Amino acid sequence: MHAASTNTSSEVALPERPKLSRLYRLQYEQVQTAWVLLYPEGMVQLNQSSAEILRRCNGERSIETIVADLEILFATQGIAPQVRAMLQESMRRGWIA
Repeated sequence: MHAASTNTSSEVALPERPKLSRLYRLQYEQVQTAWVLLYPEGMVQLNQSSAEILRRCNGERSIETIVADLEILFATQGIAPQVRAMLQESMRRGWIA
């Protein structure tokens, strides 16, 4: 019998320098005019912001650097919470390590 988890937080611990899991390959699909994550059983089509976040997950950039890059790219400020939320969902789905 397993004890119930007392952690009620939905946050997943993020790596300091996230990188794409070896099971996935990120590529641009010309036919769909979209970035996709390919994996052995299929693919996931990404929206622009998700693709830009995952394109920066190379194991070299810190989360802070990824946020700074995206704030420049999208000419905005204060997007760290949204970037972290996307990275947490990516961890839950096994897209990044």
